[in-house]
Amino acid sequence: MAIITVFGATGYAGGHITDEALRRGHEIIAVNRTGSAEARPGVTPVAGSIDDEALVRDLAAKSDVVVVAVHGSVDGEPFLLPLVPSLLAAAAEGGARIGVVGGAGSLRVAEGGPRLIDTPDFPDVFKPEAGSHAQVLEQLRAADSGGDWFYVSPAAEFGSWVPGERTGTFRLGGDVLLSDADGKSFISGADYAIAFVDEIDEPTHRQARFTVAY
Repeated sequence: MAIITVFGATGYAGGHITDEALRRGHEIIAVNRTGSAEARPGVTPVAGSIDDEALVRDLAAKSDVVVVAVHGSVDGEPFLLPLVPSLLAAAAEGGARIGVVGGAGSLRVAEGGPRLIDTPDFPDVFKPEAGSHAQVLEQLRAADSGGDWFYVSPAAEFGSWVPGERTGTFRLGGDVLLSDADGKSFISGADYAIAFVDEIDEPTHRQARFTVAY
């Protein structure tokens, strides 16, 4: 059993990760700004924000894994990026691993091809969020803090508007977007969470990004 702190525990990805981790018997410290996560066996709701450095240090010291399931940008401005150094420092100090719910925009559409965010059809409205998460990944890769982390990019279609179902069947990849035979790139929230918690249970991507899709 692991103790897992989830920042953004009431969001789409954070909620699915919480549910999957609970299913496997882990203990969850569920953090959101209001502390409104459901209090249930195995879940301790906490009110707070990931930009509270003291809170992050305290929870990292109590946890095996700190899950970052928060927006990369707020009002079009980077939010998560400036916090990366302190997150890594807190994790290294507390002996916790950082797991980041990333974006698909930084995935390449083919080996040697452009990133998804740089393709002509990528919606402008999503560029601040996608760009911020791409920068977070770059900063994680460039960090020399020694902190352990992993970053999981979903398929291109992922979110509450396309929830899908829990199937337990999916593919893992690296830095290239995964699509099916019809060119569709999709993963349900529940199956994304399975892949995410699999990495917590059996780490195979140390200081690395991977992606999950059908």
